[in-house]
Amino acid sequence: MILTLNLGEQGYDIVVERGALENIGSYFNLDRKVLILTDSGVPTEYSQRVLDASKEGYVYTIPQGERSKCFDSYKDILSYMVERAFTRTDCVVCVGGGVCGDLGGFVAASYMRGIDFYNVPTTLLSQVDSSIGGKVAIDLGGVKNIVGAFYQPKKVVIDSNTLKTLDKRQVNAGLCEAIKMAATCDSELFELIEGSESFERDIDEIIIKSLKIKAHVVEIDPKEKGLRKVLNFGHTLGHAQESIARLGELLHGECVAIGMMPMCGQETKKRLKAVLEKYNLPTALKADTDTLISYIMRDKKARGDKITVIYVEEIGTFEMREIKIEEIKEYIVRGIL
Repeated sequence: MILTLNLGEQGYDIVVERGALENIGSYFNLDRKVLILTDSGVPTEYSQRVLDASKEGYVYTIPQGERSKCFDSYKDILSYMVERAFTRTDCVVCVGGGVCGDLGGFVAASYMRGIDFYNVPTTLLSQVDSSIGGKVAIDLGGVKNIVGAFYQPKKVVIDSNTLKTLDKRQVNAGLCEAIKMAATCDSELFELIEGSESFERDIDEIIIKSLKIKAHVVEIDPKEKGLRKVLNFGHTLGHAQESIARLGELLHGECVAIGMMPMCGQETKKRLKAVLEKYNLPTALKADTDTLISYIMRDKKARGDKITVIYVEEIGTFEMREIKIEEIKEYIVRGIL
């Protein structure tokens, strides 16, 4: 299936097809110099397929994990491209999860003031969420995605066969982003995830339905001036929890799972808790409230002493609440009752 994200001249196709990676050269313009950014946790055959289809390809591998999404990696990649005389007509292909896509997209956005980049997301989290929408960024000072840009890819290719090489924890963490979108925007998708008896059978439908939600939101609000904030459900507390957690202790999706719990009504919380536990996702905060608040104050979504949070009273609906950051303590207390 091919979905289209309509953003005028910046619009692009999203190909969702099992086995698409085998024919990647038919989807991307690789008849030029190509930087293939991947990480040490991604099977090498994925980047090799892109390399084989490229006229002149270079594979750059970063260490797996959020720690690579930093200024040092960003600078090193740009230096690597300068040394190999990449020009404005060349491109970046990101092969991996959200770290590769965020970092590689930011490199592409800033190299020579912007060159083409393509996304080949190989984790469920990146397939249902981060690979589209054009948010590219790096972390700084322990704060996630604080330095970045809005820069759209030229095309995205999603091959769910890549999920077969992921461990169950990574898959479940990625599924949390689909749960997030279902909880706010699509009760039928939530019911599908809630009642699914075969992940293998249902995963492509879950990916496509999630992408349709995100594409619709991004088309209306590409730069997060309003509606796109709905995609932050669970992320205010989640990002704070992620910044506090020791490296590798919690995955992004696990932190989002934790962050959703205090931001919903009591009946919704029961359903949400049940579906998160079904997929072995955590539901309890793992940091004290004051420490969480200190990180939320540095959240890029904060406006002075206020922040907009997404609250779900009933599955498939949402409301935006602008609250004082200190008020989050009240939500946390209600969320753990």
